[in-house]
Amino acid sequence: MRISGGVARGIPLNAPKGDAVRPATDGMRQAVFSSLAARIPGATFIDLFAGSGAYGLEALSRGADGGYFVEESAKAAACIRQNITAVCKSLSRPESVVRVAQMDAITWLKAMPGIEPDLVFIDPPYEIIEEVGPGLFAALSERLTSKKDPVVVFEMPGELSLEPSGWSCVRRLGKGARQPTVAFYKKSVQQAEFGAQ
Repeated sequence: MRISGGVARGIPLNAPKGDAVRPATDGMRQAVFSSLAARIPGATFIDLFAGSGAYGLEALSRGADGGYFVEESAKAAACIRQNITAVCKSLSRPESVVRVAQMDAITWLKAMPGIEPDLVFIDPPYEIIEEVGPGLFAALSERLTSKKDPVVVFEMPGELSLEPSGWSCVRRLGKGARQPTVAFYKKSVQQAEFGAQ
């Protein structure tokens, strides 16, 4: 697994051994970031259930200003820190542009620092999505109170759909049952603006 685009393209990423982490594939990340395009440069991101940190580090490579990685597993958080070191070295940027929080995603969102992200990446274990999905979106709605217009990028299997209150799925990449897909969510009143920015 490597960074698929931007200045740090080709930098290898470490992932914890075992099946507890399911890193986003290079092809899926390429499709996601092609869709996000002009939203990435200068963006601030949150990478929830960060795993290897692939989504956030891809954003950093492609011009994001920085952000937060949130991962409960100590083993995965250690891998994220190693990957941050490698990517920031390639970018000649200080590691301080990003932070790693080792804690539960919803707990972190409820107490998150006063940031208003442009991008939120969510890639939880598939088996808990239906359980945690509504709580994640509720916590985001509660914390994202400014006029910023964030895009939530949520990876989930193709047979699953989430319809969180106050949010609309404006685009879906990938198809097929038990296959990885990515849904792009925006606050409902702003959904028409996604393609124009």
